[in-house]
Amino acid sequence: MLATLAGSLILLGLAIYAGMLLARVRRQGELQARAIRERNERILDSVRLIAHAVRDGQCDYSEGAIRLTNLLNALQIKEGRAFAEEFPGLYDLYEKVKDMPTHEARKAFKRNEIMKMDLERSGYEVELEAQILKDVTLLKDFQLGH
Repeated sequence: MLATLAGSLILLGLAIYAGMLLARVRRQGELQARAIRERNERILDSVRLIAHAVRDGQCDYSEGAIRLTNLLNALQIKEGRAFAEEFPGLYDLYEKVKDMPTHEARKAFKRNEIMKMDLERSGYEVELEAQILKDVTLLKDFQLGH
């Protein structure tokens, strides 16, 4: 009888401890999910701001494509999303200009080389302009849709 009581108390203690651990894991999961949602929302705020700037001509298409594709790719989404298919103009332009030097790296090139790269980049922007404008119009109010 005493052994049964002791065994029951041990089992009860283990059950309570397991319940506490499960509750802690659940809370940690909820905190992590909240942190991901908040991070995604900050990223989306930046996406919307840049999309407006590109659409309004305050940011050139290449810079916008680089920034927007990197931000969209940084979103943490469980089910995944084919952003390259949703926004083909931005992703196509990104693929064409991603290896072109920017900022300080441009200074290492001769002036005629920089002009040649700028002409090439401008040609890509003109070629993809209509699709880019469609893409940024969608992105200016973009939501993930929970």
